[in-house]
Amino acid sequence: MGRAPLSDGRLGDPISVRARFERFPATVKGAFIFRGEDADPHQVVVREANVLGIGVGSRHPMPVPAVTLDVAPHRDVFVPFEMTVADLDPGWYTMACDLDVDGLPATYDGGRRFSIPWPRSTVRRGVVKVGERVQVGDSTVLVEQLDCGGDSVKLHLRVDPPGPVTVRLFADGDVLATLDTDADESTGAATVTTYPVMRVHAGVRVQVQGRRRGEVGELEVPLPD
Repeated sequence: MGRAPLSDGRLGDPISVRARFERFPATVKGAFIFRGEDADPHQVVVREANVLGIGVGSRHPMPVPAVTLDVAPHRDVFVPFEMTVADLDPGWYTMACDLDVDGLPATYDGGRRFSIPWPRSTVRRGVVKVGERVQVGDSTVLVEQLDCGGDSVKLHLRVDPPGPVTVRLFADGDVLATLDTDADESTGAATVTTYPVMRVHAGVRVQVQGRRRGEVGELEVPLPD
């Protein structure tokens, strides 16, 4: 039987799952916390857990015991874990559990990410001022700047008139996996966070998709030497 799509504990799910942990240089140590979110008790069978690479499709097993839990309404049940992360490639990761909840298979995201750092010498850092506009349908998108950090890039933009858009970043043609999008649709301000830009990259392409098919605008942002 196939498993249900990854869940992040949305409203209506019978249980929620949270990963809480401390990060050490070579390990992470913590617990998955299972909580009943409705008025009924639930039987939860923990099948396995994995560390999932965000945007890259990698999957690494976690040493979590296969146990059966009785999860009471609005009570927390803890399943501890400790695992080495020294062998993980640089990137961003999340933790997920494969469960049977009252006999039904489901996969839950633990809701907390962590990064394995890239070598400092390989990552581009600093602020790249842009200040250029992209036309996307009836909207004008002002691309303000790129904040290049050691483990991510933050793209700041503003949509006029305010409205939803989808933004993707490419570095020399390679997709920079999106980690987060924070948008204020009342003001049009938005920040898109992606994987970092490497020093070998010469430029970033910003692609903005509007609400309608074919509403796409692009901007090439050269990076300083």
